[in-house]
Amino acid sequence: MHGKGLKFGVHLLRGIPRQAVAQNTAVLNTSFHAADIADKSSTCKWNSDMYGVDMSKPGAQEYYDSIFDLFAKWGVDFVKVDDLSRPYHQPEIEAIRKAIDRTGRPMVLSLSPGETPLDAGEHVSQHANMWRISDDFWDRWPALLAQFERLRKWTPFRGPAISPMPICYLWASSAWQAHSLHS
Repeated sequence: MHGKGLKFGVHLLRGIPRQAVAQNTAVLNTSFHAADIADKSSTCKWNSDMYGVDMSKPGAQEYYDSIFDLFAKWGVDFVKVDDLSRPYHQPEIEAIRKAIDRTGRPMVLSLSPGETPLDAGEHVSQHANMWRISDDFWDRWPALLAQFERLRKWTPFRGPAISPMPICYLWASSAWQAHSLHS
């Protein structure tokens, strides 16, 4: 893939699989197990596959280190991690960034879904390369125009290789084609 000039990315959900917790699987290269580090009270509202990781527990950082070490061995260039931005899971964001940095392989870290809280701007700009600034929206001019104000507010946190991201899904619909920026 890289030989063809392509990049390789993966998309995952924050945390540890519930199945790993139920089976109490080992955390690689430690004496700890999934149940030792799982935070069963921290779950994704729209996907029930994972529990959060309690970063205050021994073995928690090693869990994320093992995941990103594997990704580095695979040659991953881009990682999108869902269920980090809202609510803003600062300890797990820091753990993921640390795990990526420990691999020695550059990986772009993208946090999702939006809306990342603006008051987390300083933190997110130091730990991620990209982050969502809104929920998904579809081809509606009012939603698109609202993105410009969001982007203006996020401008202080932009920099080389870091960027807040608006997300819009466009469809070639008659409604889309019938509108212009001036309508």
